[in-house]
Amino acid sequence: MAIKNPNLLFVFTDQQRLDTLACYGNNKLQMPNLNRLADSAVVFEQPHCTQPVCTPSRGSLMTGLMPHAHGAPNNNILLNADARCLPELLDPEKRAHYHTAYMGKWHLGDEIFAQHGFEQWLSTESYTHYFSSGRDRSRRSSYYHFLMDAGFVPARPEGGEDGFSRDFACRLAERYGKPHFLGSRASEFIRDNEGRPWMLAVNFLEPHGPFQSPRDLQYDPEEVDLSHNWRDVPGDDQPAFLKRNQMEEGPLRRVTARYWGMNSLVDTHVGRILDALDATGQRDNTIIVFTSDHGEMMGAHGLMSKGVMFKEAVQVPMLLQLPGQKAQGRIAGPVSQIDLVPTLLELMGEQSEDKGLHGQSLAGLCREASEGQTMNAEDGASPCVIEWNPGKQACKAVVLTIVTRRERYSHYSNGEEELYDLQEDPREVKNLAGDSSRRPRIMELRAQLAAWQKNVKDTAEPIQS
Repeated sequence: MAIKNPNLLFVFTDQQRLDTLACYGNNKLQMPNLNRLADSAVVFEQPHCTQPVCTPSRGSLMTGLMPHAHGAPNNNILLNADARCLPELLDPEKRAHYHTAYMGKWHLGDEIFAQHGFEQWLSTESYTHYFSSGRDRSRRSSYYHFLMDAGFVPARPEGGEDGFSRDFACRLAERYGKPHFLGSRASEFIRDNEGRPWMLAVNFLEPHGPFQSPRDLQYDPEEVDLSHNWRDVPGDDQPAFLKRNQMEEGPLRRVTARYWGMNSLVDTHVGRILDALDATGQRDNTIIVFTSDHGEMMGAHGLMSKGVMFKEAVQVPMLLQLPGQKAQGRIAGPVSQIDLVPTLLELMGEQSEDKGLHGQSLAGLCREASEGQTMNAEDGASPCVIEWNPGKQACKAVVLTIVTRRERYSHYSNGEEELYDLQEDPREVKNLAGDSSRRPRIMELRAQLAAWQKNVKDTAEPIQS
């Protein structure tokens, strides 16, 4: 039976790769809490972010709009004033029943100020340089005040603002770190709101760099698995901005071990949040979502960080547990996170068709999958399109990418193209865009991108089909 006003727990991390959970094939990394969640959740097998950069992607996660439409296509940009986030997308009558909170990294402008329908606000970053006009730049994050109360003294660089840097915070004992802070406050929120509907979004900065944490020694660098394509440095047939030298194995193993430790650190404190649900008896009337804003190359193709269209940067873990779900289900095939907001709205009893969103609800597929089935994303998902407006980043071209079950095609505004056959070449090594026999298929994919641009009113350079 559907619950009229289910709770929503929306947990997401920053820069977490798909292959960090057992349900995606990693049985070495110790993630007991998220692995246990996956055992009784819908596992999306190939979820993709809308843009492999923090601000644009998380804007889509909150609004259900592609980055070009929500107004923040690059980092540290304020969302458009008329872009509505999840609480604002609820009909007023339903919205009145909910207590709403956002905790953690926001990165969508005016970092420490409650906004977009979230009543309770707990910030871990400050980003004071990016406050909008009229905001008080002397204000600091909730986490800053937590550290001050614990007796830590902020740095006051000459001519700069006082604060606690990420480098400082990541070296603190675990009980003073951001994951522990968020785990504690989120758990308190769940306990305090037992008996009334609530919506809680929690964003962990980790495993985003700097790649250091109290778990630096949890994994032996010699025992971690490197990306299977870490030696596959982009060649002459691939876009020029991707060119890198092959990384040295020793340093790559050491940073990968620390990255794994950060993932395990987050898992511990996500576990505390899930435990609070269980302890208060709210698990069976709560929708739980876990995902990340984008991935991390971590040496794949000789690259680090994100901002490219390789699968390590654009694929993310994505789990969705329906209230009362007991069996794992799976949704096979490429899916865009743009479908997540309309899916959640429908699961909460809302219709999303009249809200101007760019995705479509997969609630029906999720309900069927929650019975232990594997469903096909092609039976209802939106086209899996990724956009990239680089601004001042290293890549000097706007990129549009479409991912199908068979291939990945990327079109660059400077004329470059990529086409990979993901079944024959899962490592994305051989760019087939120059193969004349593939031209008919490229034109089909270009036509799909052109139709998508028209449908979502994309203002980037139109693709000629």
